[in-house]
Amino acid sequence: MLIIRPYRPEDFPGIERVHDRARRVELRYAGLEDAFLPLRIAAEREDLFAYPGLFVAELGGEIAGFAACTQEELAWLYVDPAHFRKGVGRALAEHALQCFPGIRRVEVLSGNAPAQALYARLGFVTAATERGRMPGNEAFSVQVDCMERC
Repeated sequence: MLIIRPYRPEDFPGIERVHDRARRVELRYAGLEDAFLPLRIAAEREDLFAYPGLFVAELGGEIAGFAACTQEELAWLYVDPAHFRKGVGRALAEHALQCFPGIRRVEVLSGNAPAQALYARLGFVTAATERGRMPGNEAFSVQVDCMERC
């Protein structure tokens, strides 16, 4: 049974495990494997715990994913690769959109076709592609597809 609930501090080891596994997959799609930073560093650099929406997905009592958002943007969405294609990512995204109906934007690393497909199913379309420095790891250049929802 899948449960989506607010993050609690004792969830950190679970979201750390999810992030560190899923982030490697995400970076591989974009050809940026060397840009990996563990959540212990990325969360601080990118101020993860300042987001007004921070949710975890539990599947069978285990943290299977998490999402973080503002009123306007779905900024973090990670699912443990062991739970890919089980509806966890979609459930997290739908929960965030329900709690924050003003969410209109998500950025996806170019090359991450599974994430782009998920967001497209939720009504997001690619509005622009931007190049810049990777947030939290500015030593790396990135290209992101900026997806918007009407």
